[in-house]
Amino acid sequence: MNRRDLLRWTIATAALSACGGVMAGDAPPADDGYTPEVDLSPEEWKKHLTAEEYRILRDHGTERAFTGDLWDHKGDGVYACAGCGQPLYDSKTKFKSGTGWPSYYAPVSEGAIREVRDSSLGMVRIETRCGRCDGHLGHVFPDGPQPTGMRHCINSASLDFVPRKKADKLGEVKLGGFG
Repeated sequence: MNRRDLLRWTIATAALSACGGVMAGDAPPADDGYTPEVDLSPEEWKKHLTAEEYRILRDHGTERAFTGDLWDHKGDGVYACAGCGQPLYDSKTKFKSGTGWPSYYAPVSEGAIREVRDSSLGMVRIETRCGRCDGHLGHVFPDGPQPTGMRHCINSASLDFVPRKKADKLGEVKLGGFG
């Protein structure tokens, strides 16, 4: 994607978000045979998530650029799935992309996230989902910094920040015993 296309995409997404005309339910579940390790009913998810977390993680919503609490966060630690506690991104891979969403050039491990084709909004993108609970995180684009050249553009509401000194406990207990 060249800079002009990226700029057009960013403007179009921001305009749609500002109008409130986005994006919950735009990306249907992937039909790739994947079964999440943490698989709750919508009612169970609603008990564990805030309304905004549910809208993004379970209904594939998107927060407006520059509104999430982590887009400009600079702490040292790990960003975990707000749904199940799975470690997803290390702060060492976070960079300032200028897009208004937290951006990372790589996940913490190969299985931390899964990538799914998303053809919503009249374009083809790669959606990122939690590898443990299949929660919608954001999208990945091939315009990031080295060493990967990738930009994982992630919704703040899909993440919980855990300071480095507490990160060794990630994934032990979340959602009443999943670990």
